[in-house]
Amino acid sequence: MAFEQATIRVVNEREFGELKFAIEQVLSSALVLKFLKALDSRGIRVRDLDSILAAKVIDQVGGGKSVAASIYSSLPVSDQAQVREFYLSKIEEVDPAVRAKFHRLYQYS
Repeated sequence: MAFEQATIRVVNEREFGELKFAIEQVLSSALVLKFLKALDSRGIRVRDLDSILAAKVIDQVGGGKSVAASIYSSLPVSDQAQVREFYLSKIEEVDPAVRAKFHRLYQYS
């Protein structure tokens, strides 16, 4: 029997979708270098989503309004956990050559 992850229903679908779109946008091949350079200049590790949101990096790189942190904080804990899991899975999908270039950001403390 294979492991099957339980599906958790998203409570605030609109806000969750907005944040998911913003994350997808900054991790797209067009913006990922800019995103990682912004993290590097601020000394923020790629897996530290709380610091990334606090520094408004997603908003600045994505060109949107500074709302990602407020959207995230307005979500219930279950939705926040799903956003975090989505973000962590997306950063692992970044091109290995790009990840190698920014290996210090990907290192665990």
